[in-house]
Amino acid sequence: MTNPIQDFNQRIIDEFRAHHGRVGGPFEGGRLILLTTTGARTGTPHTTPVGYLPDGGDRILVIASAGGSPRHPDWYRNLVAHPQVTVESGVFTYEAKAVVLAGEERDRAFARAVESDRGWAAYQEKTDRVLPVVALHEIARPGPPNINASSPGEAIRLVHDVFRRELALIRKELSSGTSTLGAQLRVNCLTFCQGLHNHHTGEDVAMFPFLADRHPEAAPAIDRLRTEHERIATLVEELRQTLSRTDLDAVRPEVDRLTTELEAHLTYEEEQLIPLLDRA
Repeated sequence: MTNPIQDFNQRIIDEFRAHHGRVGGPFEGGRLILLTTTGARTGTPHTTPVGYLPDGGDRILVIASAGGSPRHPDWYRNLVAHPQVTVESGVFTYEAKAVVLAGEERDRAFARAVESDRGWAAYQEKTDRVLPVVALHEIARPGPPNINASSPGEAIRLVHDVFRRELALIRKELSSGTSTLGAQLRVNCLTFCQGLHNHHTGEDVAMFPFLADRHPEAAPAIDRLRTEHERIATLVEELRQTLSRTDLDAVRPEVDRLTTELEAHLTYEEEQLIPLLDRA
């Protein structure tokens, strides 16, 4: 006899992996990861689609809501027993350490989640249990990140698509004008700004020296990209400051300008780097 919940989750998992984190249905447009935990009793791996909240640094937050059920979800009981988990973002896969937040830290994190999505408050109102908030801390490993791509060129394109998605979310939030606008914009900017900084740092430190050594003829393009990275850092800070303002009529045209420039950089980088990476 099939389990309807397991069947539903498996369809989401298959779609998520096939489309690098993009899914339709009730999760379309939401922030979703695949969380693999170790069974508390069985010791076998279990993968579950879970909503998450970016939280800066090397961690994200997940909330064991189970839709407001009176019982904790299985994945939560698993990670309490076995705190090391695997996270799939659609592009990246990494190991993480799960830490259940407690006291004021838990309450502050839950308040941030509610500020950006009122649905978490609705789940809490449906149950007597306090919904656990779990921080997933990425476990640093030597070497480049584990990107779910078949080639270095495809890896660049997939990572850039993540950044384009975040920029699209920022523009969408600005046009929607919802009651959670400020919180959503902070989440979107946090994700984009931090991710792009980490991406550029990796390119400057590892990728550019590698390509310059193997393709001396590409030196002018690589030098331009290094210079652009400095300019992009300035643009990202301008975006961060712009999104903190409350005058939406003034913010919208400025965000359009900044996001257009940022997307132009991503396109130029792809034009220059993907052919070199594919040849390498």
